[in-house]
Amino acid sequence: MNERKSTNKVGLIGTGMVGASFAYSLMQRGVANELVLIDADAARAEGEMMDLNHGLPFVRPMRIIAGGYADLADAEVIVICAGVGQRPGQSRLDLLRTNAGIFRDILPKVDAVNKSAIIIVATNPVDLLTQISAQILGLEPCRVMGSGTALDTARLRYMLGVHYGVDSRSVHAYVVGEHGDSELALWSLSNIAGVRLADFVGANGQGYDQAALDRIFDQTRNAAYEIIQRKKATYYAIGLGLLSIVESILRDQHTVMTVSSPLFGQYGVNGISISMPAIVGRSGVEKVLNLPLSDAELAAFQSSARTLKDRLAEIS
Repeated sequence: MNERKSTNKVGLIGTGMVGASFAYSLMQRGVANELVLIDADAARAEGEMMDLNHGLPFVRPMRIIAGGYADLADAEVIVICAGVGQRPGQSRLDLLRTNAGIFRDILPKVDAVNKSAIIIVATNPVDLLTQISAQILGLEPCRVMGSGTALDTARLRYMLGVHYGVDSRSVHAYVVGEHGDSELALWSLSNIAGVRLADFVGANGQGYDQAALDRIFDQTRNAAYEIIQRKKATYYAIGLGLLSIVESILRDQHTVMTVSSPLFGQYGVNGISISMPAIVGRSGVEKVLNLPLSDAELAAFQSSARTLKDRLAEIS
């Protein structure tokens, strides 16, 4: 896979708030040489292009254009943020039929011009749309991934950092499964600086309290609903999450991230895309890690996978 030509060119399909936040983050980080913006509303894509280009004198040089699918021919990574957003009180799974229809229109256009790019799905329900993308494109499983629970993992680490009074970057904890209501935290493997949470005491004197951890996880799982209720949408954090995924691919960083990818027997799950920590590099999802889950965690993960498979079957 590493013989794939490096162009450092990124395509973005969907320039709504999530797509625009990703584009803005990408421009500031200076990871890509070129960014192509595509949207069903061509004027919206052009407006985002103009606004971003006007900021280029403050950052590293790159080319940003608003274009069409033909402009994706030599893109190394294509990020898909197109689709209908989640409304207050609506679950991610409720979005499936509408956004699946949108993806069935978009993906053949992508496939017609580029068969070598890594595809990253951000649109919800992200796990199901990742699986649909893999099926339509027929690509190697490593080349299609969703943002999955990368954002949920970041939310959990942030909240645990606040709880224990430590930098969230020193917290090692994962949220896995569906990006949604059936996700779970891997408490058995969670640690701060290599110390399991059961034994860790923060600088603020905060020690182990499972009830508090359960509340933190509930806040993590419900964070999107809370944000949507207040500001109608979430976009900054997922934009940065997408940036991290793209950066790991373009720079071949081999970063461990909880992205969603098709599983083929790992953890007893087959035929659905779902999140587990995986190594992400220039080839895409290089390896889904084999973690020593507790029996309860494994059962919850498999239950989450069944939830996704059952919903996917409803529109198959």
